[in-house]
Amino acid sequence: MPVEISANDIKRRGISYVEKYLKRGESVLISVRGRTKYTIIPIAKYDKLRELELDNAIKQAEKNYKEKRYIIETAEDHFKRLGI
Repeated sequence: MPVEISANDIKRRGISYVEKYLKRGESVLISVRGRTKYTIIPIAKYDKLRELELDNAIKQAEKNYKEKRYIIETAEDHFKRLGI
């Protein structure tokens, strides 16, 4: 369960206040003026999320390839199509 702390708590207590939750594997939600605005997660969780995102992107690309949902074009044509 994420722990919510205010940005002012971080200012007063420092990063060590946040680290004690991260060391336990908890996520930290940071509120600014009473509204949750940011999250800090342990690097291991971040790495796992990135891995899952990349796995999902690869699976989607493989699916598109199998279904022939792609375009063969020159780099110049590709840039034109993208409006670059």
